[in-house]
Amino acid sequence: MKKALLILGIATLFAFSVYSQDYKTSLGLRAGWPYGLTIKHFTSRSNAIEGILASSYSGFVVTGLFENEHWTGSFPNFNWFWGVGAHIGFWDHNPYVNTTGSVVGIDGILGLEYTFDEIPLNLSADLLPSINILGSTGWGGIGAALSIRYVF
Repeated sequence: MKKALLILGIATLFAFSVYSQDYKTSLGLRAGWPYGLTIKHFTSRSNAIEGILASSYSGFVVTGLFENEHWTGSFPNFNWFWGVGAHIGFWDHNPYVNTTGSVVGIDGILGLEYTFDEIPLNLSADLLPSINILGSTGWGGIGAALSIRYVF
């Protein structure tokens, strides 16, 4: 009976370490394109929302994303994620489309994330493709960035 309880206890600890995130909310800097501030908050064990306030073309873009997280069995602090969302941006001059004004669009995200055990730090690398549907319509490009966040 003691062996069965020990095995059950170890299996339970392993399951919780593999299938749960190490934090609820994180806040930090996003370095890349677009660069700015990022905040991520888990709404459940495998779903999170992320907000990005970024500089873009002498203006700024606000992006909101819903993300689905997937943990790897071998490395419990390492996960990959995908998601969808929307953005709204305001700029003075966009050199690629030679316009000024505002834009509204949809976004996707695909990335990798690692959360440290020893310190309250999270690193994330992602690709952020976007399509503008209002304003300067069309392909918005693929952003790529490395985010470093403080974990609460």
